[in-house]
Amino acid sequence: MLLRLLLSLALLLPLAAAAQNEDAAPETSNPRVRMQTSLGEIVFELDEQRAPKTVANFLDYVDAGHYNGTVFHRVAAGALIQGGAYTPDLQYKPTRAPVPSESDNGLQNRRGAIAAARAPGDADSATAQFFINVVDNPDFDFSAPGDDYTRGYTVFGRVLHGLDVVDRIAAVETGARAPFAAYVPKSPVMIERVERIVTTEGEGAASDADVATPADDRTQS
Repeated sequence: MLLRLLLSLALLLPLAAAAQNEDAAPETSNPRVRMQTSLGEIVFELDEQRAPKTVANFLDYVDAGHYNGTVFHRVAAGALIQGGAYTPDLQYKPTRAPVPSESDNGLQNRRGAIAAARAPGDADSATAQFFINVVDNPDFDFSAPGDDYTRGYTVFGRVLHGLDVVDRIAAVETGARAPFAAYVPKSPVMIERVERIVTTEGEGAASDADVATPADDRTQS
């Protein structure tokens, strides 16, 4: 509980759908994105019906090549992995204007869900950073309107393939490295390339081992 609380306070943006099993996985027209990391490939399916602004924002960064050559700068074993903003030497990359929160869309921070990171006291501050839930993190879900903390974090997709890569990243050794007091991988975990992919008939179903299982996780960037 203490670890979860500390993460809720420390993992917010630094200043400077429930997964389904193979039999139930439906074919959708949702966009998919391939992320090549230094530890393997992850494929995401994005839910543009329930998080249209957040998905559009993420895809804009993908299309602009923003994520290429960045790192997972925060890795908290048993909670989340986070990236999208820093170069290997932890230089912050400029971002565009933030997008409004869509955290009340019914999607939850379950294991394998990808969500938008944002500042601690501002639910409408998400820009380029994202996190992937390593476990179910219900504390990160929307629970009530009006309060920036209870509004939670916007889930906008899920890991379709490569959950084993997420676990591999979550297992790396971490420590302190300026400007962060903890959770920085001692050997950089690179996000080498992120790109949209075109789906083909029959590609929608994933194996049980790859599909994220339901869980909730509330993070910050």
